[in-house]
Amino acid sequence: METLLIIEDREQLAEMLTQALTDAGYHVVSAPDGRQGMERVRAGNIDLVVTDLRLPHGDGLSVLRAVKAYRLSIPVIVMTAYGSIETAVQAVKEGAYDFITKPFEPDHLLIQIERALRQQRLMTENRIFKEGLPLPQLIGTAPAMLHAVEQMRKAAQGKTTVLLCGESGTGKELFAQATHQLSPRREKGFVAINCAAIPRDLLESELFGHERGAFTGAIEKRTGKFELADKGTLFLDEIGDMDPALQAKLLRVLEESDLMRVGGTVNIKIDVRVVAATHHNLLEAVAQKRFREDLYFRLNVFPILIPPLRERVEDIPALTDHFIAYYAHEMKREVKTISEEALEILMAHPWTGNVRELRNSIERAMILSEGSVILPEHLGLRAPQPGTVSDSRTEGGLQQASEAAARQVESRMIRKVLKETEGNKARAAERLQVSYKTLLTKIKDYGIETSSPHAA
Repeated sequence: METLLIIEDREQLAEMLTQALTDAGYHVVSAPDGRQGMERVRAGNIDLVVTDLRLPHGDGLSVLRAVKAYRLSIPVIVMTAYGSIETAVQAVKEGAYDFITKPFEPDHLLIQIERALRQQRLMTENRIFKEGLPLPQLIGTAPAMLHAVEQMRKAAQGKTTVLLCGESGTGKELFAQATHQLSPRREKGFVAINCAAIPRDLLESELFGHERGAFTGAIEKRTGKFELADKGTLFLDEIGDMDPALQAKLLRVLEESDLMRVGGTVNIKIDVRVVAATHHNLLEAVAQKRFREDLYFRLNVFPILIPPLRERVEDIPALTDHFIAYYAHEMKREVKTISEEALEILMAHPWTGNVRELRNSIERAMILSEGSVILPEHLGLRAPQPGTVSDSRTEGGLQQASEAAARQVESRMIRKVLKETEGNKARAAERLQVSYKTLLTKIKDYGIETSSPHAA
């Protein structure tokens, strides 16, 4: 959820705009003058600023210049009275996204805000792609997923250690990659190591490196993952499986920001941002003496819980479309669709393997299907029994099951009508008997428009 800052000294107008933008799904904060507005910006986590041109303690132009000096990428929309249009035009020349003349309808401002944020996201992605860094797409509109992505986006801005918690297959490495690529360290390396995949007697050398002759077989000096990630990000996957003896050495490196290679005699200074991940409950591991308590608190500075797929069932259609498009490109096959019956099977499946299992199921279906439609028999999954829903939709009782079913029906209907109208949203809104704005909101909520090779 993006955070908008409204800088307006007229209390009634500020309250009206705050309510309208909150209703549209944004988190809104406000300030009554330029000075307090800039304090809000410097406090961080502001995605867009809407400022009046005439303000106490600094006018809108001063706010604009200060925002751009603080962070160039934050869009600024200037509100102005009719008689100040020339000054508003000057604001656009100095970097404002646009201006809006009072009086105006909140919907008009909402359209400008949506365009500005969309342009900002595209510019960020384009910059990252130009730097050769693929931006993982974290697909999903379920509340738990949106919260995890928002937490990741905020954490990415600093050097704080991040601990990604979640079941296997939920996309923890994609979150780690996104944390790096949205951070100031994105121009440096992203280095990943799976702590469970390397024998414990070799893991120390993999992490910290070794000198020639340090042990049998060490015929040359080796640089470890920490040194390779210097000035960048090191992703320690499955940290909960690390041997306790090595945990102590890792803690020292994290605390002191230096290391000594195996067999070495010299401390090497490093500047590494650590993102760790685990599918274990580390608190239980601490209680059972399998994980050091001091290391747990050192890693758990900014924990992010990535939800399992069964808790974000409404994201399955968008993820399915994404993987179909991806594998169609990879296999050089025509882009397929999925039948309603097959999609219902996907929606009812328990997905113990999470997004990874879903991706594998779609890959298999793409191989088996010969026509343009994926059918139930291509999935290799058991069809749901009539009158049943998946466990994830019964845990919360009848009301939750009803709400989840309604969202699934809405999502499928919107997709069907958009396909029939060849993507014409105005015609689709007419056929669905909803306003254009409502349709746009639901398209965003259900993640209907997605196209990138990586997803979680």
